[in-house]
Amino acid sequence: MFNNLYSDKIPLLGSYCAEDCLFLLKNIKPKFYTIEDKERLIQTGVMHYSEMVNQESAPSKEYLDLFLSLTKQYKKRLAVEVLQLAKKIVENRDGDICILSLVRAGTPIGVLLNRAINEYAGVNSQHYSISIIRDKGIDENALDHLIFNQKIKPESIVFVDGWTAKGVMTEELKKAVQHYNTRRNLNLSEQLFVISDIGGTADFSATFDDYAIPSALMNSTVSGLISRSVLNDQINADDFHGCISYSHLENDDRSNWFVNQISDCFKLSDFQNPSQNKSLLATTRQSMTRFFLKEMMQQHHVSNKNRIKPGIAEATRVMLRRVPDLLIVQDKLSPSTVHLLKLAKEKNIDVVEMNDMPFGACALIKDVK
Repeated sequence: MFNNLYSDKIPLLGSYCAEDCLFLLKNIKPKFYTIEDKERLIQTGVMHYSEMVNQESAPSKEYLDLFLSLTKQYKKRLAVEVLQLAKKIVENRDGDICILSLVRAGTPIGVLLNRAINEYAGVNSQHYSISIIRDKGIDENALDHLIFNQKIKPESIVFVDGWTAKGVMTEELKKAVQHYNTRRNLNLSEQLFVISDIGGTADFSATFDDYAIPSALMNSTVSGLISRSVLNDQINADDFHGCISYSHLENDDRSNWFVNQISDCFKLSDFQNPSQNKSLLATTRQSMTRFFLKEMMQQHHVSNKNRIKPGIAEATRVMLRRVPDLLIVQDKLSPSTVHLLKLAKEKNIDVVEMNDMPFGACALIKDVK
């Protein structure tokens, strides 16, 4: 059953149970834009991307089957990586932990890390999902609510996301936390913990590999039936950032199924003795990413790097929520990009194979101006 418990300064409960995740968001009145109108308004500067959301529909049976297949293929790997990251979180905090996942890509990862820490670490963990928006910063009302109303110790807070790409949100988080610390005379850590640090910009990660983290394939139906966060004229000065509840997708929701699939693969040994499988330095990933972006901008005559989305997860977002212009994949036969090829075929988007690029995929957003 979909639960909507929002009232003033009371967290929103999506389709997760309260022990897994509480959303520090305000449920707002839906006003949907088509993907095409949204893209035009963003690129012409009429509206910021955070002011708009599009209506979401259930995935097709074929696409859902791809998600289920990739979950089966990668669930053991993701379980190990979650435990590795949980271990790093515990080692870098003293005492109880409050996970703040970044809505929405970070939400299922936050649920899993919370379960792992509570099960294996010998400390208490709780999990909230919080909004951060490019160019707008983090939801300071949500931070105030936790620290001053809920009496969460600032030193227990850990910021979590699913992955990095160009590092835009990493930079936004660090800038926003520094600003908040200055205003509130606090010392919140600006460290970011992610599963896959393909851009080399996070502070801690489990891997640098660009692979199809299954939750990246879906929208709200793997993120508690909650939309991307919204910041528009329905949000008052003392409100949490907003969201839309996609309760019409309740019968298609896989949020709890997905986290259960992964956490069922947890093993104490993987938490106690995490393997080190990183093959590159973060600085190497950073330089590779910068060079790749420069090459793409020149080769495809792209003037705004925001139109270039490297990485399988970010390319998937483009194919689902933006107006794509071109899909580039490292290997057309890779199981990690089968879903992207399907989406490209459905949308009649050209696909180029580029074997030497440092990512599994990259999508270019169409210039609609």
